Amino acid sequence: MSGDRPTMPPVRLHSDAELARDALSAPLFTRAAKLARWAGEGTPVGAGGELLAEQLRTATELLGLTDDEDGPGHAAEAWQHALDTGLVEYTEGADEEEEGADPDQPSGTATAGEELATLTSGSPAEILEVWLGGLENVLADAAAPDLGDLVDQITETGPDGDIDLEALDWNPEEEADFLDGVLGNLYLLTVLDEGTADRPVPLPALAASMIVPDDMDEPTDDVLEEVSDAMMRLDDQFRMLAPTGIVEYQPVDEALIEEVDGEGHIRESVDGVASERPEEEDVSRYGLVTLTPLGLFAVRTRMLDAGIDAPAVGDLAGEDADVLLAALPGHPEAAARAEADLWLARRTPLDAARELLAAGRGADEEAPRRRLSAQQTLSLVGAEAEPALREVLDDRELGGLARVWLAEHGARDIPEPDEAMVFWLTIDTIAAQLAADGDSDELRGLVVDLVGPHTGFFDTAWRVDHPATADVLEAMGRLHPDKKAAKEARKAAFKARSRS
Repeated sequence: MSGDRPTMPPVRLHSDAELARDALSAPLFTRAAKLARWAGEGTPVGAGGELLAEQLRTATELLGLTDDEDGPGHAAEAWQHALDTGLVEYTEGADEEEEGADPDQPSGTATAGEELATLTSGSPAEILEVWLGGLENVLADAAAPDLGDLVDQITETGPDGDIDLEALDWNPEEEADFLDGVLGNLYLLTVLDEGTADRPVPLPALAASMIVPDDMDEPTDDVLEEVSDAMMRLDDQFRMLAPTGIVEYQPVDEALIEEVDGEGHIRESVDGVASERPEEEDVSRYGLVTLTPLGLFAVRTRMLDAGIDAPAVGDLAGEDADVLLAALPGHPEAAARAEADLWLARRTPLDAARELLAAGRGADEEAPRRRLSAQQTLSLVGAEAEPALREVLDDRELGGLARVWLAEHGARDIPEPDEAMVFWLTIDTIAAQLAADGDSDELRGLVVDLVGPHTGFFDTAWRVDHPATADVLEAMGRLHPDKKAAKEARKAAFKARSRS
């Protein structure tokens, strides 16, 4: 795998069967399938497969949208979606190309497509493939400009109808990249458990993540105006995407939108909404979005197609323990636990423990974090693994964590560790915490707890034969709040470096 290939945190996906059920129940896909069945063995339609006026009314009634003022539009979208996904196939008539053909008369035939059978007899993966094909078309439509604006601007560019993209102020690639970036940020927030059904992402914060530079403390008025414009674009786009099932979306409150020079703008300032965390009742008026499990699957699929490394929890279940332990430190906590559970499920407790302990050995820079991951994974293993832990009680690198495991599992006759093993485990534990979280408050508390009960702690610690001894003692000097203890730690670090 290329070292410069973008990598995302691992995602916890639902099963294909669950995702396929979600796809089949998505409003747009459901309506498209219903109209495909209605098309049956042959329905006369207009040019390009477009429904004629009477047929559109029938389709609207069939979908139960008669009382919805936007019903005909939803029916037309569902019919087009059926064509895009292959649920409906269109065959043009012999006279379709003739000039002067009546646009209100049938010029071709629509029939139920081959993909319709996939929805009832296909595998979950095949159903998802059909659904993904339709999603791509909706995403393309969402990134396109408003048709009314497009027509107005074409008129302005000249009677020949040539479309000047610069005159339109629309760059198709930039618009598609912007929407992909938004979905990527939403994916990342969801994977990190910061954007869930219980914690939807405020639209201003999502827009700001694309507009406001990371090093900008306070957004300028111009930047805030860009955020507001981006929110309006995203509001339209998420309204289009919600029926596909990839997002759950609460739109911007219409009372906040005003029209200026024919364009929608947020009436009230988004200052503070984009940069801070306002009251929940206030931020909800500006739009809330959640990426659904189906959306996670779709965005990940598109990322993989784009060459982005987007692992899924469970990818490591068949790998050796050294691969697992190298990867777990980069996982969010919940994903790491799930990954470890799936890895353990393929092995007996005793075999898993022996494999984890063997992979935890080493004096390289990453070894402390591997051992910490091994210890955390071993905590999920039952008492059947006890023989493996007893086998390493005399091992300098593993004997300490083995004793911890045995004590936590209520084992008897655990031999007391000697002082050298206690100090080695202390250095190893702090080295792992430093590698994982740096100079964190949690580590500061650990340092204080370790040093407090031990008179002459640093007199012994600098002699510990561990590759990270000097670095750990330097960190203790930075972290310990007591000036005297901090100074002793720094002196001990100097001795440790001199010794090596």
